[in-house]
Amino acid sequence: MAKPFQKWTVNPHGSIEKVHANLWRVQAPFPGAPFPRTMILARLADGRIVVHNAIALDDGEMKEIEAWGIPAVLIVPSGGHRMDAKIFKDRYPSLRVIAPLGAKQKVEEILKVDDTAGNFGADGVRYEILDGTKQREGVLSIASAGSTTLVFNDAIMNMRSLPGFGGFMMGLFGFTGRAPKVSFPTRMAVVADKKALRAHLERLAAAPGLARFEVGHGAPVTERAAEALRGAASAL
Repeated sequence: MAKPFQKWTVNPHGSIEKVHANLWRVQAPFPGAPFPRTMILARLADGRIVVHNAIALDDGEMKEIEAWGIPAVLIVPSGGHRMDAKIFKDRYPSLRVIAPLGAKQKVEEILKVDDTAGNFGADGVRYEILDGTKQREGVLSIASAGSTTLVFNDAIMNMRSLPGFGGFMMGLFGFTGRAPKVSFPTRMAVVADKKALRAHLERLAAAPGLARFEVGHGAPVTERAAEALRGAASAL
């Protein structure tokens, strides 16, 4: 598990991708590992921003985010995704911190958790815990101009083959593959009830206007998102 940063630390990262008027994303290499990580920013109508899986950016980009809206909610999606959580809270002390109940104890080793799920106003933005995951994984749903984006953490992986020995090991342990999936390590560490998780994923796949879903590590699914999510569910 990566050690949380104690001061503002900017690692190499991609540019801010402005997916929708209320949805931005940033992808960056995971420090010391052969795979990427993703931060999602959802802007509410009142100007508040929900940050999912924080990644520290350069000052210019942080100022661009601050000009877009006010960081108000920080979702720490698991005990293993808390690397930049403390430094975001230090930068924005008024942040409301949310984490799944099953990850709360681990997250609270570095910062206080205010809630375990929630709605963030009447703007079609909701964070809920996934059934069958020991309350360790959640999903963020964002409505944008008639379409829906789902944001997963480690419950769904979407990484193709990765280079080098690290990539070989990732493939050996089942993190990578040809399609989005619930990986074998996730099944072992997170999934307690396959049937319950499968049913929840199928309900999410039926969300009106589902256009894309994001994952904690890997590429977003932007084509036939519902079909891809049903495929991941059926393979459980």
